[in-house]
Amino acid sequence: MTGRRVVLYPDEDGFWVVECPSLPGCQSQGQTREEAIQNIQEAIRGYVGALEQDGLPVPEEICETVDV
Repeated sequence: MTGRRVVLYPDEDGFWVVECPSLPGCQSQGQTREEAIQNIQEAIRGYVGALEQDGLPVPEEICETVDV
């Protein structure tokens, strides 16, 4: 699996939410940052695997981060 940028942030319930912007709808969560990261890695593998299985193109990593 190639690297993907993710966005990680705490929600109001104390869970960590993590999203992968280059894969629309690919998101997960966890009780800790570490768990959330593990969960998104699994979600990314499943997302990419499903696209490949269906013969669909896998979106390239398009994200860039900028602090403002």
